[in-house]
Amino acid sequence: MKKILKLFIVCGVMAGCMRANEQNDVVYYDTVQVVDNLVIDDNSVPIFPKKAALTTDTARHFSVELPRRCTVNWDNQSVVSVVPDEKIEVVRLNVGDKLPELTVSDYDFRKQTVAAALNKLLDGVDIAVVEQEPGYEKISGSIASGNLADAVDLIAHLGHMYYSYDAAMGEIKLYNRGKWLIKMPHDDTIVMALLDAMHGADVRNLLVDWADNTLVFEGNYQTEREVARIISDISSKKYVMAWDMDVYRVYPRTDNPIIWMNLLPAFGEKNIKMSIPGVVGRALVVGPEINTKTLQEFLSTQANLVLISQGRFVVPDGWQSRFDIGQCSKEERLETDLIVGASAKYGDFGGRDKIDAKIVLRTSHGELSSFTIPSSIGDNYIIVGIPTHSFVTTPETLISPFAELVVFMSPRIVSIVNPNDIPDEPQLVGDALRNFLRD
Repeated sequence: MKKILKLFIVCGVMAGCMRANEQNDVVYYDTVQVVDNLVIDDNSVPIFPKKAALTTDTARHFSVELPRRCTVNWDNQSVVSVVPDEKIEVVRLNVGDKLPELTVSDYDFRKQTVAAALNKLLDGVDIAVVEQEPGYEKISGSIASGNLADAVDLIAHLGHMYYSYDAAMGEIKLYNRGKWLIKMPHDDTIVMALLDAMHGADVRNLLVDWADNTLVFEGNYQTEREVARIISDISSKKYVMAWDMDVYRVYPRTDNPIIWMNLLPAFGEKNIKMSIPGVVGRALVVGPEINTKTLQEFLSTQANLVLISQGRFVVPDGWQSRFDIGQCSKEERLETDLIVGASAKYGDFGGRDKIDAKIVLRTSHGELSSFTIPSSIGDNYIIVGIPTHSFVTTPETLISPFAELVVFMSPRIVSIVNPNDIPDEPQLVGDALRNFLRD
């Protein structure tokens, strides 16, 4: 290749080299493009550098959950809805065969590992103990009487380990991690609440089968306890909080920022109920008259809007959850690094029924701002004043310094009731809503 390059360079200094030689039918080219020491001409085949074996972006972003999470029907919303109470069941997988029916009595162990305690228990029995993953925790206990399965369960539980029995091999295998199947209710809202609570508790690698509403996850003893606590708490709750949201980037049409005070004459002071400043930005609590459509109409008089993301997430009462803007973004944008976290409780708030929420905006670089917001049923939130430049990582940008992020959030209460107590009214409004919440 270097020889070819030198040939063209030599031809460049020769007077007649850049013309076609008709006598010997050798074709020379009037222009030569050299890229990374490669000669490129009209007859060249594109050459691409070898890429590492990584999942492509389009495959990595594929998700069956996204159509359920990233779609909001703003034309058909109910601030309070009801769903039937259904049992959530957790089953551990890969437990193996059933242990032999043997009796255990007067057995004790002191400061031993799980493997050592089981070897002592099975002394004289044709069952071997195999540590697939080592366990170092020392345990102590005693068993007055019981069967072998209960004894093995107790010892493994004390050592925070899991086991499976292979009858054909005559082996008890020990593991540090387990695998479970959750049989979930047949309601997307409750399924979303369960998933979002697990995401909020940083339980990852969840495999959801949306056809039969089952979920598979793996983890250690701490993961098992956290998931059991989530399921127990959701099962005992009367409510979950659902949040629908739109995220906009707003470009002012002039070299001036958005005049948010104009909301007051535009909608009336009674419809702007509360103003809460944050470290960055401000949260406005507004009445139901201010929704995504009326907000867009107000902003269109001063600016251009771009919908960055849209979606929903569900927070079990008193739990934390999060909405990843990038997961439901229309395309790759600066703001897709943003995460909206939320925790909320519904109930008595100084003698009044309120939604007591905390909203947190954070990026991979840390928390950007947070707002503690008490509101009534039917209120919406508008977070304004978050500069788009908060997400710019380069020293210079073409984005206007007055461009800003606007987050519109609409909280909803989903009541979990006995199937026999579901009201006949498809939507609860007026006195029916007040009576339902009072009960």
